[in-house]
Amino acid sequence: MQTNKQRATRRSHINALLVVGTGTKLWEVPTGPFASSSNFSESLQWEPHCQYHNIQDRVRITADIPPQLDGTWVSIRCEVRPGPEFLTRSYTFHPNRHFQALQHYYTDSSCEDPSYSLIVRGKIRLRQASWITRGATEAEHHLSKVAIVVHSLAAKQRLASRLPSTCVGLSLGRVVPGKLYELYNTRAGRGCLEALGFSMMEMGLVRVETQYHSHGRKVQELFLGDIHTDWTQRTQYKPTGYQQPLQNAMHHIHPCPVCALVYRSSDQRPPVLPRSPATYLSFGGRWVSQRCETRPNVLFLTRDFTFNPHQHAWEGIYRHYSDSACSQPTFTLRASGHYAQGNPSPKISGASEFVFKVTQVRATAMGEPTAKLLNSTKPGKCGRARGWEVGVEQDLTPTDGCTVLGIKLPHKEYELFKIELDHRKHPLLFIGERPTDGSSPDRPLRRPTSFQAPMVLCSGGSTQAARSGFNSKQVQLAASGTERLPQLVLLVFGSVLCGWLCVY
Repeated sequence: MQTNKQRATRRSHINALLVVGTGTKLWEVPTGPFASSSNFSESLQWEPHCQYHNIQDRVRITADIPPQLDGTWVSIRCEVRPGPEFLTRSYTFHPNRHFQALQHYYTDSSCEDPSYSLIVRGKIRLRQASWITRGATEAEHHLSKVAIVVHSLAAKQRLASRLPSTCVGLSLGRVVPGKLYELYNTRAGRGCLEALGFSMMEMGLVRVETQYHSHGRKVQELFLGDIHTDWTQRTQYKPTGYQQPLQNAMHHIHPCPVCALVYRSSDQRPPVLPRSPATYLSFGGRWVSQRCETRPNVLFLTRDFTFNPHQHAWEGIYRHYSDSACSQPTFTLRASGHYAQGNPSPKISGASEFVFKVTQVRATAMGEPTAKLLNSTKPGKCGRARGWEVGVEQDLTPTDGCTVLGIKLPHKEYELFKIELDHRKHPLLFIGERPTDGSSPDRPLRRPTSFQAPMVLCSGGSTQAARSGFNSKQVQLAASGTERLPQLVLLVFGSVLCGWLCVY
């Protein structure tokens, strides 16, 4: 078993190898062997029978480098961060590089009970096209002031257990709900922010996508850097993946009642989101990614899951790519096994706990570098010895996995899932977020407390609104307990063995 320090060393090795391209100018998109210099892509295309019409409709997507940040960007749903933390965000960027970020925190996963709001002011400077996360822009920021407004006496008591007794101009004993207090300025207050687990390191990685839909309508999304899943690491972590995006207040999905509430909010009037009706969902069917997904440590992939509730069986297909448009495949993993549903989550309302067992994994090399790497393994360690060919699937089960890929079979993971309806009343499946350090949730205490990008129901399943509560036997269906299998990094010239992403 490798330590987090060893994983970080591996990660540094990978990142160093990635800085090999043909870009010569500050804003020239790096173009290595696997990268694309194009900032144009199209929405994911699944088979015609896929019932989710937004995936069938071809949507042109652009992502300019450097991105245009001017304007206000807002949350489209109650966001869940590791911890868990529940929040909504409203970020405004000005032409002079100044920004104001408004973060509203809540006690519940529906964002109905506001706890406190943070008002953040600072400056951001876009530096260069990222050589690590292709398609992103690296940036640096400087905070000038952070203030807090507490919204209830109960919230004041909860903060008292987290914050130092005095934080710059804030004395918790004298806090009045609804009044603004300064937490941080350029001279003092860093300890207060650390006690809250607060940082704006997310500003270190930026991407703006513009989707051009039919009838001239467009949607703009702002992707900022991911938040580390380990609370102790989050204030220093330099992101290489993304959070769930914010949408431009002027160019967002329709209808979007949450967008309007967040846009009109202030530090004194946090948005109280409408309660969504509970949704019963038969948990058979197929779920797919909505977009090319970018994960920490230079991973681009799509997911495709199918579930058989009668046999409690699942299959997950992870297609890996070398570019942020998911147009250049590198390898594919097909995992399968069984699952068992546990209790409703005690931390996130409406979510359910699952246990997944992986019993079979098949792999397909989509390029010569990957095939060459797999053919270099010892007999009996990774499928049929020297039998790897591009485009030909191999079963890893007879060799109990693949040592060079870090796959060990069988394997068990503890997961978290939740189902919601989107703005068009289509079901969304939220799957537990993978640990940033590449470790595995292989015990109950490591169960995720936040979610990855939602997946959409492509075929099978049915929904109906319920008056109250979730039926935990019917609702939250799951996806693969091997979400960390897609973190097998073979995309760096096919020459780096990523042991820091091993499945234990």
